[in-house]
This record gives sequence, C-alpha cells and structure tokens, in this order.
Amino acid sequence: MKRFAFLPIILVFGFALQAQERGTKDILSLSGRYGLPKEYKEVYEGKATEIGMLNTLTAGFKLAPKTMFAINLNHFYFNVKDEAEMPEDVASPIVVNGLILRVGIIQEFNNGGKLQLLIAPRLMSDFQNLDGNSFQIGGVASYQNNLSEHLNMGFGAMFNQELYGPYLVPLVLLDWQASERWYIEGMIPITLKVHYRVNEGLDVGFNHFGLTSTFYLGNENYAGDYMERQSIDLSLFARQRLYKNFFIEGMVGRTFGRSYTQYAGDQKISFAIPLVTFGDSRTAKNVTFKDGMIFTVKLIFNMKVPE
Repeated sequence: MKRFAFLPIILVFGFALQAQERGTKDILSLSGRYGLPKEYKEVYEGKATEIGMLNTLTAGFKLAPKTMFAINLNHFYFNVKDEAEMPEDVASPIVVNGLILRVGIIQEFNNGGKLQLLIAPRLMSDFQNLDGNSFQIGGVASYQNNLSEHLNMGFGAMFNQELYGPYLVPLVLLDWQASERWYIEGMIPITLKVHYRVNEGLDVGFNHFGLTSTFYLGNENYAGDYMERQSIDLSLFARQRLYKNFFIEGMVGRTFGRSYTQYAGDQKISFAIPLVTFGDSRTAKNVTFKDGMIFTVKLIFNMKVPE
C-alpha cells in the first residue's frame, strides 16, 4: 500500500545548528519552547499545552590537515499536558526525551570539496523501563563544495531506522552569503534560515524547522507503544549579541501539521521517503491537538570555525 503522509520531515541528528554568519558555528545552544494551549482535533473537550527544550553541543578535532573527527550531542524534551482525561492506555501527560549522538569524519579535498560520513546512535524514550527498543541507529552522508566565493552547496542523504520502520531523506545543503546583509543557510528539507544583518550585533529573519521523530514508551500502562511526533515550525526571529561570542535569540511563529500520535509497537510501515510512505496501515490510539502559536528562546555560544 502506498499512502501520502503529511509533513514527514525528519530531524537529521543535530544538523539544526544555526550559524550567525558564514564561517561561524553555534557550539552550545540551550533553548526553551512554549506552545499556546490548543483544542483537540476531535472527541475531547478542553485544551492541550506543549512545552519543550532543544539543547545542542558540538565539538571536533583534526586527525590530519584535511581530516576532522566531528562530535555532536543533542537533547530533546517534549511535554504535553492534557486538560481532558485520557484512557489509561493513552499516554497523558506526554513526556518524551531524545539523546542523539552523531560522530564521524569530515574529509576535505584539494578542490575545496568536503565529504561528511556520520553515524548517529539515538536514545528516544519516555525514560521509563528502558530497554533495547529505546535505541535507534542511523547515518548521514553528504558532499558539498564552493560554487563561488559566497555560495557553497551540497547534496546528501540521511537514513534512520525509526520505530515505525526505515526512513530515507535526500538533502540539499546551502550556505549563501547573498549580499553584505543577507545570508541564507539550510539543510533542505530539514532547516532553512534567512538572516538579515541589521548591525554587527543583531540579525533578524525567517526560520523553518521540520521535525519528525519517534519515541519508545516504557510506562507500564502502554509499554511497547511508541509516540510519533511531527511538526513544521515557521517563525520570525531576532538574534542579539549579548557579549562577545554569546547571543540570545527569540522566535515567534506557528506550527503546521503538529501531532503526537501513539501507535502499538507492532504498527509499522515498509519504507518511507519525504511525502510518501509505503505499506502504512497504522491505526492511532489517541487524538492529538491543533496547530498553534509557538514561542522559543535560545541562549547561544557561537564562534568562528577554524579553516
């Protein structure tokens, strides 16, 4: 069976790092997220409220003049509190965590090209009764090169063994200093960020971030089930330098296609790529809530990446 899925854009193991300008990287990012309470899509009265965090640490060291060993660690936390009383076998409140480690090699070539080969073990769970089902594995391969002094592009793919089955995502990497004030970066279709430099310390612009992830549920009332979270966040942002390499960033936006869907552990698909799933006949156990406004605040340490 072939079925179109809404918003199957997956997070690529910490590639949501956002740089302030070309040649810099966010080394440490701590963020908090709040979604305004929204009604359920059907059945239940009342509203549900989403809060969350995304924390990122990245590092690396050179193995050789043109070879770098890269390390990145992400922590995700999502919490959904229900006003409605849910059945015992439905997760409520929803509390899920994700720890994603990606490690691998970044190899530079004499023509200016750069090859990335990364593996990415993940622990995705409600942190109750942890077992082997809480662990997932994936990988990323990409190649990029400078097309001009101000434009760097590349292509790649991400594969992950999600709890619902295998998922493959083709990627387009973009790093473009369009003008003195405009800068565009992204790993499409995962992230896209458009910066406008107001002055040396302040950037404003537009941010797209798409996320689908699955979390194993170990609570005894619904042990063996998994939670699939989806959302595309479109936001306006302002990023202000606080002191030297430290920044604060605020975002105001809206979710599209946001859902927290609970499935039995044996509910699988055959294979998936963006926008299309194959063999998807799953039946959801719960009713999710509507899209709404979101607010995000980040504290960031950013620095120039050595050549």
